[in-house]
Amino acid sequence: MLCRRSFLSSLKHHRATGSLYHHCRVLHNGPDTLEELLDRHIIEKKDKSRDNDENEIVARQRLSSTRREALSLYRDIIRATRFFMWPDARGVLWRDILRENARKEFEDAKFEKDPEIITKLLIGGREAVESAIDKLVEKQKQQIEKENSNRDRH
Repeated sequence: MLCRRSFLSSLKHHRATGSLYHHCRVLHNGPDTLEELLDRHIIEKKDKSRDNDENEIVARQRLSSTRREALSLYRDIIRATRFFMWPDARGVLWRDILRENARKEFEDAKFEKDPEIITKLLIGGREAVESAIDKLVEKQKQQIEKENSNRDRH
């Protein structure tokens, strides 16, 4: 089971470096932080004193929030894939491969009901987007350095 405290403590390293927060903010441009995401999606044990109407309202709000987060993540993935314009060994652009895989992942998780699993998927997706962008930026820096060193030799 996903424990909020242990999850938050494991993210402190990412927050200390600022990389996770920065990329999520840059791509998302929304008001959400990881803490807000966790607060919104991880369900604490329900208070048995709530009546059915309150439970239904909370469930609808959570579903609406989850849909917004999933849609936001999907849009961020589509935006991020614009930068992957080189072909693979078969000649298919990586942009198209990444988009197809993202679509498949979202379709596979479409009917997931467990809020903890949904939260894991959303956070894992955000981390994957961040990681892919970090790697792309690093490769571009290396390529620029290589080109500059080649220019200096000539």
